[in-house]
Order: sequence, then C-alpha cells, then structure tokens
Amino acid sequence: MNQELEEYRAYEYWLASMQGISDLKKRKLREYMKCAKDVYYIEETQLKKVDFLSEEEKTILQKAQKSKSFEEEWERIKEQKIWMYLYFENEYPEKLKMLTDCPYAIYGKGKLPKSEGVSIAIVGARKCTRYGELYAGRFAESLAGAGVQIISGMARGIDGAGHRGALMAKGKTFAVLGCGVDVCYPKEHKGLYMDILEHEGGILSEFPPGTQPLSFHFPRRNRIISGLSDGVLVIEAKEKSGSLITADLALEQGRDVWALPGPLNSELSRGCNWLIRQGAGILISPEILLEDLSLTNVNFLEKNRETKKMLERDEDMVYSSVGLYPKSIESLMDETSLSASEIIRLLVALEIKGYIKEISKNYYIRS
Repeated sequence: MNQELEEYRAYEYWLASMQGISDLKKRKLREYMKCAKDVYYIEETQLKKVDFLSEEEKTILQKAQKSKSFEEEWERIKEQKIWMYLYFENEYPEKLKMLTDCPYAIYGKGKLPKSEGVSIAIVGARKCTRYGELYAGRFAESLAGAGVQIISGMARGIDGAGHRGALMAKGKTFAVLGCGVDVCYPKEHKGLYMDILEHEGGILSEFPPGTQPLSFHFPRRNRIISGLSDGVLVIEAKEKSGSLITADLALEQGRDVWALPGPLNSELSRGCNWLIRQGAGILISPEILLEDLSLTNVNFLEKNRETKKMLERDEDMVYSSVGLYPKSIESLMDETSLSASEIIRLLVALEIKGYIKEISKNYYIRS
C-alpha cells in the first residue's frame, strides 16, 4: 500500500475514532468536505458555515484537529493486523450499510460474515440457566452445521454458548464486541476469542482498537449484532434486558425474531414468553427452525439420527449435555439429575464407544 493511501486511511481513522460527534454527522461532514483529510484541515471560517454541527461539536472538532497521536495509533493498528472498513467501501458489510445509524467504520480481526450467506444472531442472558445454555449450544450447532453464520456478542452465558455450539459444528461464528477488537472481554473468554479466529470467524467492533468495555457500549453494539443478521434467536431474557433491545432493533430493521419458551415461574423466561405473545417465532427444535429458514443440515440430522439409534436413553441424555468445552461430572449431574455413579457409568460407556473423551481428571468433551 503506497504512502499516499496510508496517509489517507490514517485521516479516515482520525475521523472515525473521534468521540462526541455521531456517525451520521461524521458521514455528512466527510461528504461535505469530500475526504477526511480535508475535514482535518478545515478552517474556522469554513467550519462556521457547517450548519449541521452544533457549537459544541465544532469545538470538539477543533480540539481533535490539534491531535497528532492518531498517526501513531494507526501504525499500531496495522502492526496488530486489525483491519478497518469505511461505510463507503466495498468491503463494508452490505447489511450494515442499510442502517440509518450505521458506523462510520467497522474494525476487525479475522473475517467478516459473507454477505451472500445466511446469518443468525443468538442472544440472551449472561447469568443463564443450564436449560438456556444447553439450547443455545444446540441451536447454534445445528444452524452452523447447515452453513448458517452465527453472530453474537461473546458475553458470558448465552452468547458464549452460541459461539461454542457453532464451533462444535466446525461452522463460522462472529463476535461483535462492546470494546476494541484487541480487548478480550470478558477475560475468561480468551480461549473462545482465539478459537473464533482459528476457525475462520471474526472479532468485530465499531469501537476503535484500545477502547475499554464500558457499560453504555453494549446496548449500542446490539444494533450491529442484529444488523449483521437475517434473524435473531432470543434464548433467555428478563422482561427488561439487552436481549429484548436487540430483538426490538431486529424488528425495526425488518429481521425475523424467534424466542425459546420457558417456565412461567422463571424470571429468565419472561422476556422470551412475552416476545412469543407479541408474535415472535417459537423455538421448538433445531430441525423445525431449519425448516422455517428453508435450510437442511443433512450432516447434522444424519449424525444425530445415527447417534440416537446407537445410544441408550440415559447415554443420549449425557451425550447431549457434553459439549465442545470441558464439562465436569458435577455439571453433568446438575443438568441430567443423574447420580454420580450413573454419570460415571455412562461416561465410561460413551468413551468406549468413541463419542466423548476425558481431557483431564473428571472433565469431558465430545470427540
């Protein structure tokens, strides 16, 4: 990339990363001045004529003009192999371009979801139940096995389960963060972060690299999760939650929404049950969802049928609970309500048959 183009992109990064001016006004400002470099060098007399910026925003711009640190920041970003696509570039996701409040720039590591592919978002509670975690993984695994790209936010709970389910099917999954793409949040998801990249997925954000995970970033990034998707699955959600915000945004964007029904006395199912009452699709099984999407996951269905034919009922229950990430005997006891001796007997049987393996003492994953 020649020096002139690098300089051009450095100025674009300067405008994209500026705080205090909305993305919509940044786009208008760039179109008014023709390029970000010209915005940087706009003179005070000309700035006064810009009627769509408030006096406060003009002051913010003038302060930003004095900054030279953006050039060093841009060099660091390139060294980290972080890419940046601008709203007017061909590489910028087409689905995001359709949003009135689309980000000026999107940053990433790894890849973007393919625009021609089907993408489904899986969202839900951070403090989810075993029931929610199990079905988030199952739906993600089935969809990813059918070639669907799974979008989520890499948060604890349902998000993480959705990403892992997609990885279990050797599918593609993409995490939209509420911080910079070089910041792994939560920290305990570092392994998941790396797995997403290693399996040709992507880590994406509208926030510049180095941005820390502040609470108000997460509701904002939800429009990106829904915007990149063709539909949203809400697995578990309270009546007032970020997941319902994502569902509302999805409906506003013309996306389909499905919800997982749950017990009437469960606080984490109230949001989902309310969505269903409002007309959201009901998540009954992965197979039925695939039919709704006019997709067929032949490999997933055949594998499941063959496995179920060969396993006893209790073996199938334990096998369904074991996932891509290590699961302890205690966790399996909680999920299946079986005793320790029964769990151990079934784990030994499944290991002999080659369906699971013990990777450390009393921790198991699928083979």
